[in-house]
Amino acid sequence: MYRVRYAILNSVNATLRLETKVKMADFNQPTVIVTGASSGVGLYAAKALAKKGWHVVMACRNLEKSERAAKEVGMSPDHYTVMHLDLASLSSVRNFVQTFRDSGRPLTSLVCNAAVYLPLLKDPEYSEDGYEISVATNHLGHFLLCHLLLEDLKNSPAGDKRLIILGTVTANRKELGGKIPIPAPPDLGDMAGFEQGFKAPIAMIDGKQFKSGKAYKDSKLCNMLCTRELHRRYHESTGITFNSLYPGCVADTPLFRNHFAAFRTIFPWFQKNITGGYVSQDLAGERVAMVVADPEFKQSGYHWSWGNRQQQGREAFVQELSAEGSDDAKAKRLWELSERLVGIASMVST
Repeated sequence: MYRVRYAILNSVNATLRLETKVKMADFNQPTVIVTGASSGVGLYAAKALAKKGWHVVMACRNLEKSERAAKEVGMSPDHYTVMHLDLASLSSVRNFVQTFRDSGRPLTSLVCNAAVYLPLLKDPEYSEDGYEISVATNHLGHFLLCHLLLEDLKNSPAGDKRLIILGTVTANRKELGGKIPIPAPPDLGDMAGFEQGFKAPIAMIDGKQFKSGKAYKDSKLCNMLCTRELHRRYHESTGITFNSLYPGCVADTPLFRNHFAAFRTIFPWFQKNITGGYVSQDLAGERVAMVVADPEFKQSGYHWSWGNRQQQGREAFVQELSAEGSDDAKAKRLWELSERLVGIASMVST
């Protein structure tokens, strides 16, 4: 009897020691959080980072979809964890941060990738916090997430820590894609909508008439301005690398799922055969992973791009942003107004 108990106890102890070793080894992997990793560029960025040996926290709304997607692209279960995050809900953002901290993982990098694009809306939709859904998800949710996880990045033992935000060519008026007047180019104006609290009936950052496509462009311009402000406020004191990027035109991304069916057919064909700008989701994901992990992208405060005309072996370059996207005073004011909207006090006054 005692021998049996002793054998069982030894077996249990051996199992616990093995699990502890596995967990310790697992925690030695650099950890990256990727928002919107259940499809599109986010999924393929997660895949590419896992192949580089990272542990990817796939921060997504639909956990079953995320698990299924990870398996479909061949990600090893040892290299990813799925956690719930709905960026349209500020309480969900806070809950996600607590869940991540409870995991005990040190954070090496954060990738803000998730976005919603609802170009056919005639009237605005609002988040549970009362903000227009595109700006709530793409900008305010990510803004709060970055704010909260800055402490985790600061406290991480990793020697190379990065916070990466995806931009888009349509939010950069220095590029042809940012000048397209359908429905209007990006323009935050004097941010009157934010100044006035950004609650219904207000649905645009500039306080003007709602235009769904412009709401998306404005939200992505906010992403790039916030990257700039993060660098200005925190790079020197923390050593964290803050960058944005445009991986190229991913014309068949699920981001366009809410567009006209004809657009979803014609746009990829046009980019492949006319402009030469088409980039696959797989390649775009690899490019995101490069900016997250590769030594040559450790410089902070840049917007990396692969441009709009794709060539074999094309390398990234630092892309100039529009006057508005480079406006430090506007970036600072956007930061202050965003703090007010997400309900947090300033972490550092600079």
